[in-house]
Amino acid sequence: MIRPGAWLLAGCLSLAAGVAQADLRLVLDSRTLDAEQRAASQALLDEAMAALPPRLVQSLDREVRVQWRDDLPEQAYGRAGGNRLELNRRLLPALTNGSAAEEKTNRPHGTVRRELLATVIHEVAHLYDRARLWSPDQHLLQGHCRQRASNLGQVGLPDDCRGQTDRRFTLSDDPRLLDLAGWPQRVGKRGLREHDNAQLARSPDPYELTSPLEFVAVNLEYFLLDPSYACRRPSLHRYLREHFGWAPANAAGCADDYPFLNAGREFGRTPLLSLDPSRVYEVDYLFAEANEAWVSRWGHSMLRLVICAPGREPGPACRLDLDHHLVLSFRAFVDDVQLSSWDGLTGVYPSRLFILPLGQVIDEYTKVELRGLASVPLKLQHEEIRALVERSAELHWSYDGDYYFLSNNCAVETLKLLRSGTTRDELVALDSIMPNGLLEVLIHRDLADASVLDDPREALRLGYRFDSYRDRYQAMFTILKERLGLPQDSVEQWLELDAAERQPWIDRADLRAAAALLLVEQAALRRQLLLAQDELKNRYLGGRGRDASLNKADGALQEILANSGYLSRPAELLGGQGYGLPQPSEWTRLERESEQRQLRLNQLSEELDQEVRVLLGDERRKELEAIEVNLAQIGEHLRGLHKAGGGLELP
Repeated sequence: MIRPGAWLLAGCLSLAAGVAQADLRLVLDSRTLDAEQRAASQALLDEAMAALPPRLVQSLDREVRVQWRDDLPEQAYGRAGGNRLELNRRLLPALTNGSAAEEKTNRPHGTVRRELLATVIHEVAHLYDRARLWSPDQHLLQGHCRQRASNLGQVGLPDDCRGQTDRRFTLSDDPRLLDLAGWPQRVGKRGLREHDNAQLARSPDPYELTSPLEFVAVNLEYFLLDPSYACRRPSLHRYLREHFGWAPANAAGCADDYPFLNAGREFGRTPLLSLDPSRVYEVDYLFAEANEAWVSRWGHSMLRLVICAPGREPGPACRLDLDHHLVLSFRAFVDDVQLSSWDGLTGVYPSRLFILPLGQVIDEYTKVELRGLASVPLKLQHEEIRALVERSAELHWSYDGDYYFLSNNCAVETLKLLRSGTTRDELVALDSIMPNGLLEVLIHRDLADASVLDDPREALRLGYRFDSYRDRYQAMFTILKERLGLPQDSVEQWLELDAAERQPWIDRADLRAAAALLLVEQAALRRQLLLAQDELKNRYLGGRGRDASLNKADGALQEILANSGYLSRPAELLGGQGYGLPQPSEWTRLERESEQRQLRLNQLSEELDQEVRVLLGDERRKELEAIEVNLAQIGEHLRGLHKAGGGLELP
């Protein structure tokens, strides 16, 4: 127990130390060392001191005694506590005779000496991160806040404690650092943060994922020792540079663009692309409107990158370069929109950041799902757009989370990306877990410009809105009802009929009605293909057919789903080599691996197209075949009417 008077004495000592302004001093305990050991050890400490940020050295005004110990665990290089830093004595002989500089390890920094240098920096980082200068009241408050965090199972401090605890230079509790590190604030749980770090892929050292304390220490190693850190983890490099007001002079020059894998369905095209943030004119909140499906009743959240065509100056005309626009979409399964509701609740699906062509997304929702899309511009400055694109690239290569419909869905993931990517204070306070709710809050907080939707015709013309084909199909159905006297009242009721029940009406149609029948029957085919996709997904996820009796189509389906995973988890292409954003030295392998994967996917896709019907249940297969018969009959009927000179205007 600390006596009350001890606080006054501690305060006086702290003030005296502040006046003296003594820098950090690493003092070698040389009592058991010979001259060569002392020289080698001192050289190591001098190199570590030279690498440390000046602010850290000046702020951590204490003497830290460094001692070689023979009682550390065999695999441990060192540890620190209080004002003492201990190194594993079994490594001293190699350091002394110079072999440590050549001796390879299976650890991240490569050689024994490099690991020892990183260990000294790592442990000093812990001392810096834990440093405090509190009054007695602040000390008690800090204890109270940490107890609250423990009771809540939270990483870091509750947000309402942060302004009240006067920390001197702590990093691991900084909300911004936690956002970038992979412990973001949990949406819908104000003040609480995620328990686990899902930025699992492309990590320099998995030890960083165990806690924010270790994350800070590991990343300070790479910030100081790896010249490519600024290019591999640009957001974190910027954070540390701003914190210390300094960066190592050996930082490498970085490319202007970022690598992405385009997860579009065109398996014949190479998916690897590079994106220059300066070509991104605007970012829209892309909202897929609700439909009747249980998991889609609140819509779907995405971000649209309005990318200018090469050679075009950024400006409003870029909104018409639709072929170049990309969509950032957190999804729960490869090439899949509809989900099993139960699996979505229990977190069976992985949640990953897909990069998709806008055209595919438009077709997917408006033609197949019969859902409209609203593309609402976010009010972001150019630098915020650049940072958001950068952050998206980092997550694309590192993030592998779990999808939970009620707590970590597309809206939650999108909001977390916006928070960490833009650092806008207004976004920190947002707390919506549903896509439609998030859009409303963004508009209400003046973060999104919904006025572009005021004129529906202009919104369609300028690409702020993409209407569902449902209205078109309903218009065609209205023609059918008028000309054929159909008993159904809506296109949905008509499509609910079996294809065989729709077939007798074909020969009764005149030219205009037959053209309408063709479009509506094509909608029926798309609907059945969507249901077939869901059936095949459930077949694969349910594990049926995974035995020696697999037929060709079943094997092709499973291989497509297994091999498509790299499009949302591109780190697989590099097989654990490197960390962070891939660098130029890794591009050759990326190009080779992605082209080989795409070639195989293209082959498998062709096989599946030919054989897929054998995977479907009898009822689904017969319905698809019946629709195709209807389409062929409608085509023949149309040609016959034209030959007969019907001459009626087509719808």
